Amino acid sequence: MSENNSNFLVFSGTNSRYLAEKICASLNCPLGKLLITRFSDGEFAVSYEESIRGRDVFLVQSTFPNSDNLMELLLMVDAAKRASARHIIAVIPYFGWARQDRKDKPRVSIGAKLVADLLSAAGINRLITMDLHADQIQGFFNVPVDHLYASGVLLPYVQSLKLKDLVIASPDVGGSKRANTYAKYLGCPLVLCNKTRARANIVATMQIIGDVKGKNVVIIDDMVDTAGTITKAADIMKQSGAKTVRACASHCVMSGPASERVQDSALEEIVFTDSIPYANRCSKVKQISIADMFAETIHRVEYNESISDQYLV
Repeated sequence: MSENNSNFLVFSGTNSRYLAEKICASLNCPLGKLLITRFSDGEFAVSYEESIRGRDVFLVQSTFPNSDNLMELLLMVDAAKRASARHIIAVIPYFGWARQDRKDKPRVSIGAKLVADLLSAAGINRLITMDLHADQIQGFFNVPVDHLYASGVLLPYVQSLKLKDLVIASPDVGGSKRANTYAKYLGCPLVLCNKTRARANIVATMQIIGDVKGKNVVIIDDMVDTAGTITKAADIMKQSGAKTVRACASHCVMSGPASERVQDSALEEIVFTDSIPYANRCSKVKQISIADMFAETIHRVEYNESISDQYLV
């Protein structure tokens, strides 16, 4: 992009720098200078090393574990507000705590609303994020939310595989809307998995609703945490006669035993975006960059252009 980028600056937190650098390369602008000073007790302080007065600042930081990432972002927002930035736009490719979006049993927190309140209180003017665990989280904010979809990079990848007898699957009923969107776009059947949980991160039982025999199955999900659900679904589909089973998910949380489970499962491969860095090497894991998509959105937000043209579905 060749436009004069002098009206805005892009900054990054510590653990999202890899993505911010790629976004800046796409925007043809330098990454802003930000200093994060850490003290021996774990506390840290944020300071901007260049003037941001009257500028629009885009702060790139996914709030994946641990909580330092969220605190870094809050301090970045506060420092930008105190340095007289014109607008402060939080760019959060992966919005953590999104699974806590409702009161599903007595006396529990609603973490997604709390994080939204914290960001608003800190002083953001806008949020750019991708594939929230629940769409209604957008309503937790009192500022504009630009909600992007990983389908913009994942769908072209699925199409590039040129799979015959393709079937799209959802690993649970809750993800059926997302998977159905993929199935409609690709013009192929949809299969659902009905699961029950023994407790958090532990799947008790799972049944397949639909026919996968002789089919090439692609499972669609928004995130993979411990990989218990998606690997169990893949194994059951393979046992039910599926020719091949692959998976695509937006966010590569991949905590605990996830990498080992994926490696030992019936999955041919699992494809993520790079909204979260993936350190554990697993030969079946592939990441596709969302840097160009976020760069284009930043460009459109800065120049007041529509972002809906970016959506494939």
